[in-house]
Formats: sequence, structure tokens, C-alpha cells
Amino acid sequence: MFSASQSSKAQFLDKARQAREERRELKERERAAVQIQALVRRFLCRCHLQKEIRREVEDFFGSAESGASKRSALSVFRIARKLLFVFNHKEDKERFEKLCRCILNSMDVENEPKVWYVSLALSKDLTLLWIKQIKDILWFCCEFLKQLKPDILQDSRLVSLHLTMLVTFTDTSTWKILRGKGETLRPAMNHICANIMGHLNQKGFYSVLQILLTNGLARSRPSLSKGSLTAIFSLALRPVVAAQFSDNLLRSFLIHIMSVPAIMTHLATLTPERLAVIESHDLFRKFIIFLSREAQCRDVCVCLEGSHTLCLLGNLVYLGSLNDKVLEDETAHFVGVLIHMLSYCQKYVSQKKSNLTHWHPVLGWFSQSVDYGLNESMPLLTKQLQHLWGVHMIRILFSDVLSKKLLENQEIAQLPTQPVSPQNSLPMKNLFKRAFQKSASVRNILKPVGGKRVDSAEVQKVCSICVLYQTTLTTLTQIRLQILTGLTYLDDLLPKLWAFICELGPQGGLKLFLECLNNDTEESKRLLAMLMLFCDCSRHLITILDDIEVYEEQISFKLEELVTISSFLNSFVFKMIWDGIVENARGETLELFHSVHGWLMVLYERDCRRRFAPEDHWLRKDLKPSVLFQELDKDKKRAQLLLQYIPHVIPHKNRVLLFRNMVTKEKEKLGLVETSSASPHVTHITIRRSRMLEDGYEQLRQLSQNAMKGVIRVKFVNDLGVDEAGIDQDGVFKEFLEEIIKKVFDPALNLFKTTSGDERLYPSPTSYIHENYLQLFEFVGKMLGKAVYEGIVVDVPFASFFLSQLLGHHHSVFYSSVDELPSLDSEFYKNLTSIKRYDGDISDLGLTLSYDEDVMGQLVCHELVPGGKTIPVTNENKISYIHLMAHFRMHTQIKSQTAALISGFRSIIKPEWIRMFSAPELQRLISGDNAEIDLEDLKKHTVYYGGFHGSHRVIIWLWDILANDFSPEERAMFLKFVTSCSRPPLLGFAYLKPPFSIRCVEVSDDQDTGDTLGSVLRGFFTIRKKEPGGRLPTSSTCFNLLKLPNYSKKSILREKLRYAISMNTGFELS
Repeated sequence: MFSASQSSKAQFLDKARQAREERRELKERERAAVQIQALVRRFLCRCHLQKEIRREVEDFFGSAESGASKRSALSVFRIARKLLFVFNHKEDKERFEKLCRCILNSMDVENEPKVWYVSLALSKDLTLLWIKQIKDILWFCCEFLKQLKPDILQDSRLVSLHLTMLVTFTDTSTWKILRGKGETLRPAMNHICANIMGHLNQKGFYSVLQILLTNGLARSRPSLSKGSLTAIFSLALRPVVAAQFSDNLLRSFLIHIMSVPAIMTHLATLTPERLAVIESHDLFRKFIIFLSREAQCRDVCVCLEGSHTLCLLGNLVYLGSLNDKVLEDETAHFVGVLIHMLSYCQKYVSQKKSNLTHWHPVLGWFSQSVDYGLNESMPLLTKQLQHLWGVHMIRILFSDVLSKKLLENQEIAQLPTQPVSPQNSLPMKNLFKRAFQKSASVRNILKPVGGKRVDSAEVQKVCSICVLYQTTLTTLTQIRLQILTGLTYLDDLLPKLWAFICELGPQGGLKLFLECLNNDTEESKRLLAMLMLFCDCSRHLITILDDIEVYEEQISFKLEELVTISSFLNSFVFKMIWDGIVENARGETLELFHSVHGWLMVLYERDCRRRFAPEDHWLRKDLKPSVLFQELDKDKKRAQLLLQYIPHVIPHKNRVLLFRNMVTKEKEKLGLVETSSASPHVTHITIRRSRMLEDGYEQLRQLSQNAMKGVIRVKFVNDLGVDEAGIDQDGVFKEFLEEIIKKVFDPALNLFKTTSGDERLYPSPTSYIHENYLQLFEFVGKMLGKAVYEGIVVDVPFASFFLSQLLGHHHSVFYSSVDELPSLDSEFYKNLTSIKRYDGDISDLGLTLSYDEDVMGQLVCHELVPGGKTIPVTNENKISYIHLMAHFRMHTQIKSQTAALISGFRSIIKPEWIRMFSAPELQRLISGDNAEIDLEDLKKHTVYYGGFHGSHRVIIWLWDILANDFSPEERAMFLKFVTSCSRPPLLGFAYLKPPFSIRCVEVSDDQDTGDTLGSVLRGFFTIRKKEPGGRLPTSSTCFNLLKLPNYSKKSILREKLRYAISMNTGFELS
């Protein structure tokens, strides 16, 4: 019973709790319903009120438009309060526009003070309310301006409306209420305007103007009207002027207005009066002085992203180009500001693309975010920046350098006495004479003289300007060539800068700059920047000038100045390498080295192509080749760097010796040299004389690289299929190689063509008619490489431009196809350069960016650029046309053939081995020395057979005839008759393989069975079996062997030898 009562009690408590819960839920529901109803009623009430207000506003503006009586300022004020109370940007856009128009209309009414909206500012009760209202209205105008697109017609009208509101109520000049007696109120009204302006500034007024300007101007054609741009700029200037150019407002103006892309250019185009306002306030000077304080300049740069910093820079440069006086007065500050801003941008300029970089059309790869919306305005920005390297600004900035008069020297300079090579003697003499006579009467800048203190104000100023341009070059990477072209436009800037450099320091020039390399001071860096700028600009100038401009017209530099400069550069680069500076160089020092070295090599290559420097000018007398070779053997870094960068300081013969040592070392490493313990692997090939080229190609092209470098033995098969007699101890292979090379380089085969004029060889553009022509070129490259590898000289004269490609010079940044063009076709070069010098309108000639060529009877049109046959050549693109044409003729047409030949050549000869030679030197390596044949050297290294000896009368006659009766041309023909090459080996006849031999013969070659005891004795004692007067001398070029009958008279020997070499009998295998 007890348990039953307990359970009923629990049930009772549960029911009571449930009832309580239900009552609470009911109350919650009722309270929520009341709250919801209240919210809904409030919402509906608000909506109703908003509708009522909006209807009232609509009625107000409707009646105003219908032409009813003019509304009083008070009624406008009240309706504006109501509209602002319910204002919503989307819904009330049109009503707000009507309000703005109504207010502006009220301000235009004549002689009705009660209508003027601004009159409420004079009411004691409403002044504060009116000020708050106008502040709100103007800020809403700003918010609308942020969203409008000036390029849309409807939006552009609204832009004008809102700008007019801002212009009207931030300045009292248009307020009619202040005319006449109201003038006394102007100070108070100005104070109200300043209050309004301050409020807008706090809210972000300049940001609004920046967005509007960027939307309207950051494009190829501006979409802002003249009126709008004038209004915006006036608005931007008002706070700055009102605050008397305080630092805070100058900062805002620079960050938000002056960083708008090309705004100064647009002002000059659309509303030049605004520029006059800038000038009247001396704003440019104030900007420069503000930014000249490093902390403030850094602050502005940090606030602006890289692109915008560049835009600010462009606008400042443009302003500078319009303000000569300020630029002259504030040169130091102006230069300092630009250096700082460019250096800030440079921190983010990257050398290559990565995940952290963005592409910028002026800066290149950039590691800050890039505003791609500015890309359309980049051409305009570039035009602004161009003023920095324009003639006008260069004249102002470099006035100290350009005002210098170059030393006068009325005496005609004496010709240099250094000997020149026979080949160049006459032209060189005339060239020097013309150059010295022409230039010596004008100026004489030959040697560094020194005497100017490097800490003087003048030197510091010039150094700063050089630092500015050097920083510009390294920052604005995508327009670097434009900058260099601008800096080299004035013919006298670079010579005068060189004269300035020559005057620096106690002794001038070299010593000072070498000391700077070891000093890590700011002054040293600035001096080195001057040298670097001089080198970069001069190198660019000499690269773009053609031979006529350099050698005959002598634009900018006289030839003797180039001699002096090259001597300075040669010494400077040598010292940098030899003193170990380059080994550990980083950053600016390495850039300086590459700059100086680049200028040096441009001059050296120009001199190799056409001489301007004296004999041995490039050699270093204080460098002993033996010391260099020892250091190379020890793998010393400085010796390797010297060989890599300036091998020309080492005499040519020593470099050839070094080359031969490198080949020998590789042969030893590959086991290709016979030793007491091992013999090298020998490759045997059988060649049919009637199909020499085909058999050689088939059997050798499959050989491995090492096998090609190794010993190759040749067995010839004659036309009857019988093996020819003879043992190949290099001699037969030499004949095979010479015959192969003779065949493949024969223009009749059409693998190679000859240049017009001096008939030098280069790959034929139509060689593709051969089957497997690229494999053939690769094979030719291997054969040529094998000849050089083995030291076999072959008489193959290559065109200079092709040798440059073989050396890899055409990959250099400074390589100019136009400079090499005369070596292909001098007449074509003259025609192209006449286009460059054509004074009239080049389009009258009817040329296009294409090249028409007769290819095997058919006219083929080659487009130099895609769509080139439809693009006319004009005065603007004629320089491009010349370079494109030269590049097409020498590279594009034969690109695949050249690449295949180089590939074959480099499989035998490593590129680094021949990099130490110039193009003419490589030709000498391939074809022997072009110097006079040294008969004493040949005599010293001659071997005699068949009874001949050095004192034999026939031998004495032979040397006497060669020395005294034969001309140099006949001596060359004699050498060709015996060795197949008219030039002696580069290192002398000691290196002729096999050695030159003379053998006494008694019978004709087909009866000759070799030397016997009887024949040797007869030869030795001058006993003739029979008179050999009817027989001619013969030769075996494969063995470098002259077969000479035992003639009885010297006259017979002379006559027969002369006839034999002129008929070129020989080339037989004994």
C-alpha cells in the first residue's frame, strides 16, 4: 500500500511540472508573438513612412520640374533632411541626383538670397544642421563617384554632377551670397568650407579621387572629360593649398594623386591650365624637397605598390622636364629622390620567373603584386619616363660634363710606329693617317691626366647622376635598350664623360678605379657606377654604329680614343682577374666586371674584323705565358678566368700551343697515344677512290666520338677493285681527309656556297636538295674537327660571319648581324646601309618586311616577320628591317645546316678550346698561318731521302730558287703542291705531320719501286742513270713528300719546278 501511494505522488508531481512547462511555453509564445508583431508593425510603419517620405520627395521634385515657383532654400533643406533620414544608395540614387541638381540650381539663381541653398549657413538656428547636412550630401557624392565608370556615357554625366557639388561647396568663389556687401562674410564662409574639406579628408576624400582618376585615366585613351579632370585636380589641390602645403597633405597628394598613371601627361593634353597652377604654386619644388628626406620618401614608396611608385616617378620626371629652373636649382635633390624610388622598385625586380613573381611590362619579373589594371597605361608611363633620358634633361643634368671644352691640339699627330702585318699595312696606314688628321685638329684626348679631386662637389654631382642612370638601367629592365639609346643620342656626351673620367684622381683613370675596387665606401661605389654607365652606354653605341660610322665618320669617338679606351679596359679587366677580385666578386662588383668586359670585347671583336688598334695592342707584356701555363696546370682559378674572359692578352702562338697541349692531354686520357705498355685502338676503313665521299660518310658517321678522335687507317681501292699499295702511317688518312674536304667544300656540290667578292665558304641555303643533308653537314663538321684535332691544315677559307657562328659569338647579346654582313655580300650591305641613310620617306621605295629570292628558277618570298609581306618598310621600322634582313641572310636561311655542322665539329673539338680564338684566328687554326713562308724554318725541318742531303747541289739550288727566284705567291703554290695547303702550320714546320721530305728519284712514279742501295749512292754522288731533263718534279701530299729528279742544271730545275707547281701535278701515292 505504501509503495502505491509513493507512485501516485510521483505522477502528481510530473503532471504539475508539465502543466507549469506548458504555461511557461504559452507565455513565451505570447511574448514572441507580441515581439514579432511589434517588429512587423515597426517594419511596416517604417516602410510606410519611407514610402510617404519618398512620395513627398518625388512630389517636391516633380513640382519643381513642372516649373512651379522657385523653392526656398529652407524647403530644400527640409526635404533633404527627410531624404537623408531614409537614404538608401540603391533605392534613392535618382532622388539623390535630383536633390543635387535642385541644390545646384538654387545656387545659380540671381538676386534671390532666400533661394540660395548656402544662405542657410547664415541662420543661427540652422548653421550647424546645415553644415552636417552638406557634409553628408558631399560624402554621399564621393561614395557614388567611387562606383561610377567614366567611360559609360550615363555615368560620365553623373560624375560631372557629383564633382560640381564638391567643387561648389568646398570653395566660396562661386557663392553669389558673398558678392557686394556679403564680402565681409567671406572669412567665415571660408572657415566653413575648410571644415567641410577637413571632414571629407578624414573620411578618405583622396582615396575617392584616386579611384575616379584611375578609372578614367589608366587606359590608352582617357575617358574623363576636360571639365571633369579640371574639377578633380582642383579638388585635390584645395586641401593642400588651404593647409599651406603641410607635410601631411603633400604626402596624401603624392600617394593618391601623383601616383595615378600619367596624370601629368593627361593634364598637359586636356587641361594645360592646371599645369600652370602647379607651376604658380611651385609644387614640383615642394614635392622634391618633401621626398628628399629619406624617411618620407621611404614612407611614400612603402605605401605605394611597385607599379604605383613607378607611376609617381613618371609624373615627377614629366614635371621636371617642364621646370628647367627648378631642375637646375634642385638637381641634387631630384637625382636623390629618383635614385631612392628606383632602388625601392629594384629590390623587387627579379632575374627570373618563379611562383613568387609577376610580369610587369616595364620592370620585368617583379616579386611584389602587380596591378594589371595599369597595363593599358604603361605606354604613356614609358613616354613620361623617356624624358629622363631625353636630350633636354641630359643637357641639364650633365651640364657640368657637357660644358667642358675638349683639349685643343692644332698639331697633326704623328703616325704610330708600331709594325703592322703585311696584309693590313696599306689600308691601316691610310686609316690611321685619315683618323689622326681628322681628329687631331679638333681634340686630343689620348691619356688619363688626373688632377681632379674625387671629393669635389662637381665630381660628386656627376657621380650621383651616373648612379641615377645606372639604377634606371638595372630597374627598368624591359626598356633598357631605349634608355641606352637615349643616353648615346648626344654625340659629345660619352667622349666628354671619358675626358672627365681621365681627369679624376692624382694620376687619373686606372689606378683610381682599381683602388675603388678594394674600398667598400659609398664614394667608391659611386665612382665605379660612373665607369659602369660609361661602359654600358659606349658598348651600346659601338654595337649600333656600322663600320662607316665608326671608321670613316668617327661618330662620338675618334679612333685614337678607342685605342686609349681599349688599353684602359684591357688593363682594368686584367687587373680584376689577376688580382683575384673576380674570383670572389658578388653583386655590384660582378656587374661592373661584366659591364667593363662587355665593352672591351665589343671593341676587340670590332678590331678583329677591321683593325683600328696598333700591332700587339691587346697583349699584356707583364704576363709571362710560362707563368700562366704553370698556373693552368695547377688549376689556379685566376688563370682559368683569364683564359675564359680575355685570352687575347696571351700571344696567339702561345694559345695555339695551349690548344695543342689540351688536345694531347685528352688523347692521353682517352688512351689514343702509343706508349711502351699499350697501343691505341685503330679503326680500319676501306675507301673506293671513285666513291670516296659516299664510302667515307657511310663508314665514319657511325663511329663513336672517341673512335673518331682515335687512329683511323685508310686503305684505298682503285677503279678496278684492287687494293692500292701503300702503308698508312697517317699519310694516307691525311690524303683521304684532304680529298674529302676538297669534295664537300666544292661549291659545285652545293653543300657550300662562296661569298661574292672574296669567295669565302658558307653553308648553301639550297643544300636541302641533298638527301640527308643535315647528316652530311654533321659529317663535314666532324671531318673539319678531325683535321683541327690532328693539326692537319686544310685550305678552306670560311666567311667571317660563319666562323663567328662556329665560335658561338652569334649568341652574344652584343652580336650584330649587320656588322658581319659585308663578309657575306658587300654589295648587299651597301644597299642596306643606304636605306639607313636615306633622308626621304622610305615608304616611297615600296619595300616590305620580306625578302624575295630566286630559288632554282622560282621566285620565293620569305617573310622576315609573320605577315611581313603586307607590312611596309617605313622610317620608323627601317632599322629593324635592316637587322631582320641581315639576320635572315646569315642565320635563318642556314640555321639547320649551321647547327648540324657545329654539332659535328663540337663532337671532336670542345667549344671551350676554341673560345680563346677570334674568328680570323680560328681561320688560321684551320688553314694555317697567313704570314710569309719561313724558308729557314722549312729547311731546318726537312728530311732527305734517296741520296739527297742538305749540301747536295740540287738541294742548294732548290732553296736558292725558292728564296730568290720565286715570288711569295709562287712559294705558296710550292707549299700547296707538296702539302696540299698554301699556308704554313701555325707553330712552324716543326709541327707539320708527317715532316716535309725531299726524295731523289730516277724513274717515273709508275716505275718507282722505292730507294735501293744503287739509287741512294747515285743520288749521293750525283751520278745520273740518264738525264732526267724531260721529267717534272712530283709530290705525295699525303706524306708531304717532294720527289725531285737529279737535274744537271739549276735553270732546268727552276723551269720544271715552276711548271709543275703551276700545273699542280702531284697528289699521287708512292
